[in-house]
Amino acid sequence: MAAPRYLDPHVLARLDSMSLLATSIVEGFILGLHRSPFRGFSVEFAEYRQYSPGDEIRHIDWKVFAKTDRYYIKQFEEETNLAATVILDASASMGYGSNPKGLTKLQYGATLAACLTHLMMRQRDAAGLMIFDGKVRTVLPPRLRPAHLKRIMTELDGIEPGGDTDISAPLHQLAESMTRRGMVVLISDLLDDPAKVLSALQHFRFLGHDVLVLQIMDNAELNFPFQSLTEFTDLETGAKSLVAPEGMRPVYMKELTDFLHAFERGCAGIKADYKLLDTGRPVDLALSEYLHRRSQRL
Repeated sequence: MAAPRYLDPHVLARLDSMSLLATSIVEGFILGLHRSPFRGFSVEFAEYRQYSPGDEIRHIDWKVFAKTDRYYIKQFEEETNLAATVILDASASMGYGSNPKGLTKLQYGATLAACLTHLMMRQRDAAGLMIFDGKVRTVLPPRLRPAHLKRIMTELDGIEPGGDTDISAPLHQLAESMTRRGMVVLISDLLDDPAKVLSALQHFRFLGHDVLVLQIMDNAELNFPFQSLTEFTDLETGAKSLVAPEGMRPVYMKELTDFLHAFERGCAGIKADYKLLDTGRPVDLALSEYLHRRSQRL
């Protein structure tokens, strides 16, 4: 089988030593570096895995051993550090990319989603995926099974930018459906009303979830490098504007700074982790740096 488009082995090689750490109390076990007030095993069987040194002998399935002469451990659906859901914005604005040889914001975000779900399941966390634009397009609840990871990669591999942006409504919808505290990772350009988006993120925090916000912006959006008279097209409405960059640049940069600061301050206010990512930087370097800095703060 061909490797999923966004699960680049070279990217993962840079990230395999990292752990995505939860900063909140989550439901599950104390495994690795995670913390939880709960103990015990779920009764819902998920799959077998081969015994490894350090596993508790009491969880060996002796009937399987009698048949195969090998030791296997029973795993259960809730035998994870946490349930983590990656939320990917696939609205039309995410389809922008200024570099023909580079990634669009959506491709960059899908790469992040692939890496994060891989890492979560590597460290025994259940990972899920939600894709949205103006409405929810795909929901894959958190699971730990290998087949589930393949399904997530299939969804990411075929993703295309959709319709208008509406971030808050899908987030509120997801928050209402989640019954277990865990981690929520939003990957989006956040081109929406900051007050509405932050209100939706606050909904997750109110329910006890650990919230990470990864804002994806194209390098041209961040630096406005245009020099000559340029026609800009709104990817969601189709509206066109002819702009003289020299006169517009100071106004644009001021609006951009205020916009980014609104999310940075807002996320800090609700105790959500926030990181601005530039599509001009390689995904593996940006994510490795972020995960390292996050681990140092915990």
